Amino acid sequence: MAGTQSRRGFMKASALTVSAGSLLAAAPCHGAPEEKSAGEPLHLGLVTYNLAKSWDIDTIIKNCTETKFEAVELRTTHAHKVEVDLTAAQRREVRKKFEDSPVVLASLGSAFEFDSPDPDVLKKNIDGTKEYILLAQDVAAAGVKVRPNNLHVGEGIPEEKTLEQIGKSFREVSEFAGNHGVEIRVEVHGTETSRVPRIRKMLNYADSGNCFICWNSNQSDLLDGGLEDNFNLLRDKIHFVHMRDLFLEEYPFRKLFTLLRGNGYRGYCCAEIPESTDPIRVMHYYRALFLAYQDVL
Repeated sequence: MAGTQSRRGFMKASALTVSAGSLLAAAPCHGAPEEKSAGEPLHLGLVTYNLAKSWDIDTIIKNCTETKFEAVELRTTHAHKVEVDLTAAQRREVRKKFEDSPVVLASLGSAFEFDSPDPDVLKKNIDGTKEYILLAQDVAAAGVKVRPNNLHVGEGIPEEKTLEQIGKSFREVSEFAGNHGVEIRVEVHGTETSRVPRIRKMLNYADSGNCFICWNSNQSDLLDGGLEDNFNLLRDKIHFVHMRDLFLEEYPFRKLFTLLRGNGYRGYCCAEIPESTDPIRVMHYYRALFLAYQDVL
């Protein structure tokens, strides 16, 4: 247990303190698919959307412990009910359950987005994110996931204006989060907004040292020059990773793992996969393939 607690503290501290410049200097990215992955093996976690959406906290911890999943991102609206209406005592209880287990509460997965041209809707999403940041602080989650989702060019709003609005919103919530010891992690998300060059523009508008990326393993990662070019656009900011089913041949997961390890990535790679009638078996197989892709079995 002491070793687990120590690594949990290291993971959280490193996520908050490692600068982009030092990360790039210390870990150049090679990324050639024929090269063997560099660095220590990646760390596996679980997104509760959707495999674990009907599990309570005790079940999440039990199942992740049994299958050696090291961390979890709790998605809002799901059965575990880690939401902003929890009392102070309930928040302490959630925190203690994870601290007393080998499973790290790595992230809270919100669905807040900042593209709406309606200022009232935008304010509601920003205020909601701030409430979720306070929840993350109380339950000792290192980060809160937010996302872009839409452009509004069809409504006569220039693309660049929406990207700027999203980025400046990221800045506001990131600065608030930094004051509470929590990271903001921007999921690479949305039919149009998941294009990585657009995500990079949003980060440039945010101009925040506490605004990071949740790599989302989208097919759009293969556009605009391909996986390696897109990875390099965001490599200084990647602090969390979502993964789909690893057997999907349409996405080069093995190459992604090579890029992450070559870049010195020390965060979690979390499975975001469908529900199953046999979840423990699925999780065992998922972990086996996750390790095999890194040649560490």
